[in-house]
Amino acid sequence: MAFSLIRYNFVSPDPTDAQAMSDRYRAGLEIARYADKNGFNAVSLEEHHSSPMAWCPTPLLNAAMILSSTDNLMVTISALLLPLHDPIRAAEDIAVIDLVSPGRLVIVTGLGYRPVEYAAMGKDWKRRGKVLDEALEVMLTAWKGEPFEHNGETVQVLPMPHTRPHPMVLVGGSSPAAARRAARLGLPMQLPGQFGEIEALYYAECERHGTQGFCIAPDNVVMLNVAEDPDRVWAEHGDCFMLEAMTYKGWQPPGQTSAVCSKATTVEELRAEGIYRVLTPTEAVDLARGTGTLALHPLVGGMPIDEAWSSVQLTAEQVLPALADSETGGSHGLSQPALRA
Repeated sequence: MAFSLIRYNFVSPDPTDAQAMSDRYRAGLEIARYADKNGFNAVSLEEHHSSPMAWCPTPLLNAAMILSSTDNLMVTISALLLPLHDPIRAAEDIAVIDLVSPGRLVIVTGLGYRPVEYAAMGKDWKRRGKVLDEALEVMLTAWKGEPFEHNGETVQVLPMPHTRPHPMVLVGGSSPAAARRAARLGLPMQLPGQFGEIEALYYAECERHGTQGFCIAPDNVVMLNVAEDPDRVWAEHGDCFMLEAMTYKGWQPPGQTSAVCSKATTVEELRAEGIYRVLTPTEAVDLARGTGTLALHPLVGGMPIDEAWSSVQLTAEQVLPALADSETGGSHGLSQPALRA
């Protein structure tokens, strides 16, 4: 069965409309509750600051709201920009969230790549790597529940998280420094794509430090919506996909590698790239069988809420049952296409 997730960043082309933003956040929670009861596996959240589209700045808060109102969904924060957070407070927040939803929160930590975010938080951009090292060490120590020295004082972080020895934390990145950091701390690593040399370095460093871990390296990233008429969705809402793609494009400094890296200048070019896709239910089944993942992005770029609901419901009612039946030889009326690489 393909791993199915819903991605949220709550972007809006008009974030000054408080009622519209309220509707989007509430819709996200309602969709998550529906997804929890209808076979989805996870929700993915993000963190960005100083965004004119109001890109979600509060992933821990959003994770807590979703996890407290669901029973089965995992929530992954990819990525938590840890150098922008106080590590003691982050350790406390994550511990409490883990107590409410044992084992269902996954944190991918990252540095970020936008100096403006560091300036907004009064953080030193040049020390970001060192700050991340220190923050991870503080959190891992704090979750032991024992007194320890921090900033010249003896502190103790309680309550302890439910998950032992600590909630799932990964180090995100694509640099040698990220690989060395993850291996030294005995943490898994999340790559934004296929980086064979970095993955090999990570495992070599794990062996050198005597730590054990694993590396997640996706083959490709597809941001999916499901519709009976994909042409209509692109014609009516192509600007939503374009808004997110161009925002990412404008944020990328030289040499930065992002999971979403578009070169498109028009909606037509964006559609042809295949990073953002609108597929029929049958096509979505085909994709999921080939990749093993179904990553829905229903509220992408200010997508209307009713369109988002339609995408999620079509997936729950037609795509996920077809994938389940294909494992047992049944049929839900969808074709059984061959696997694709």
